[in-house]
Amino acid sequence: MASTRNTPGARPRLTARSVLASTLLGLDPPELRTAALVAGAELLGVSAGTARVAISRMVAAGELEATEDGYCLAGALLVRRARQDLSRRGAPAAWDGRWVTRVAPGEARSAPERAELRAAMAALRHAALRDGVWLRPANLPDGVLPQAEAVVAGSTVRLVGTVDDPTTLARSLWDLEGWAVGAHELLDEVAPLQARLDADDADALAPGFVAAAATLRHLQADPLLPDELLASDWPGRPLREAHERFEAAFRRVLRAWHRAR
Repeated sequence: MASTRNTPGARPRLTARSVLASTLLGLDPPELRTAALVAGAELLGVSAGTARVAISRMVAAGELEATEDGYCLAGALLVRRARQDLSRRGAPAAWDGRWVTRVAPGEARSAPERAELRAAMAALRHAALRDGVWLRPANLPDGVLPQAEAVVAGSTVRLVGTVDDPTTLARSLWDLEGWAVGAHELLDEVAPLQARLDADDADALAPGFVAAAATLRHLQADPLLPDELLASDWPGRPLREAHERFEAAFRRVLRAWHRAR
């Protein structure tokens, strides 16, 4: 069972690429003028020169595309944005009790093919029961992540049915307690930053960016299970609502910061 805990003390270092990607991932549409993108990176400790080099590399890698006066997300980062949007919305309320199981036939696959299939299963929030067998409640809509769905459809057989004791099965497949602990820690971390942003404190932008990125990573580890399989105090919805409020305040203060430059 993989851990889904994402604690404030254990975070990946924010590289120039991650700062630029996270900035655009948080926008709708995901594009920004070059000057604003570079200035935002500088706010987070990335020099203008380093930011411009990172932009060039991301364009070469197919992660960004040039627009008339800036850049927008492309390629793998657009796929990541689709996963992120699913995480923001959460699971639909309705569930008929069925589970979907995906079984990979026994023929040999290359290491890259196996890695691609595992990544697609993770994106679709399937948990591994054993090697070559993944499952989850059949409560998520189709068509949200078409690339991942195509990989899975081309590599596995789909079975749908009910299971005995679904609550116990869910707890064995996902670290629900660990995810809940991490969510509460993030809620505690974000609350004082929210107050600072509500007070128009631009100095809260840098730590707020880090906290918002950590929250999104944590939401992407949410298995998006039906309410019937979760504790009554499951913090998924509170964390999503807090993140939505936080992003709105962050964007407002960031716009004011750009205007003041």
